[in-house]
Amino acid sequence: MGTVMAEISTRERIVGAASSLFYALGIRAVSVDAVAEKAGVTKRTLYYHFASKDDLIAAYLAARDQPNLMLFRRWFEEAEGGTAAKMRAIFLNLARAARHPKWKGCGFLRTSAELANLPGHPAIRIGAAHKKAFENWLRQVFEAEAIGDAALLARQIVLLLDGSFAVVLLHRDASYMEDAGEAAFTLVEAAVECSKARIASALA
Repeated sequence: MGTVMAEISTRERIVGAASSLFYALGIRAVSVDAVAEKAGVTKRTLYYHFASKDDLIAAYLAARDQPNLMLFRRWFEEAEGGTAAKMRAIFLNLARAARHPKWKGCGFLRTSAELANLPGHPAIRIGAAHKKAFENWLRQVFEAEAIGDAALLARQIVLLLDGSFAVVLLHRDASYMEDAGEAAFTLVEAAVECSKARIASALA
């Protein structure tokens, strides 16, 4: 039992070191040696847990998947107001995060950009699945409001979010994220009001 726990602890330590370095410096700039050194393990130990650097990159993104999705949901649930205001809250919280000096944008998007010439890379699949999971969650939120084309609205919010990630990273100006939040609020509020009017008309 102790050996199993030690192996889990070592693997998590390696992923933690990789996550810190990959996010701060980019996956191309970080060597396996650097990850092993930061994790406090030998290169041989690292390769015992991960067959290649590609596997380590995939593990880095996989480790970010659920925590990021849960954070978005928590921001949404804890925000006051209706669905539109709650959606805007996600952008406002991201804008606050973007003002931190160590903020380097969306790890999923940055990694996909670095691997643009390797569409079959496992990390690309993980990143795509993460973004699709967020989009599907949005669709479910909008379906609960009986919005007519919930899938289209979810795609529009995703475009606003990922577009603002890129622009904020380029200009180092978090107000773009806030402006995207206002656009999201407008889109969602209009869709919710349209849904209410349609239901009221059907009941009249």
